[in-house]
Amino acid sequence: MFSGSPAGAKSSCFLYTLIETAKANNIEPVDYLRCLFEQAPLCNEESELEQLLPWNITISKFKK
Repeated sequence: MFSGSPAGAKSSCFLYTLIETAKANNIEPVDYLRCLFEQAPLCNEESELEQLLPWNITISKFKK
């Protein structure tokens, strides 16, 4: 209804899931998304990506 297309709805769902999971782990969503978008492209191994999951991450470690 608000996403414009099924693909838009899927993208919205993905983003909302990231935001709500960050909140559930007591992380400020903006800080988490910023960190995720900055650090994920630098990951070469699955274990590095796992460190970015909301229940594993330490945001202060990545803050500039």
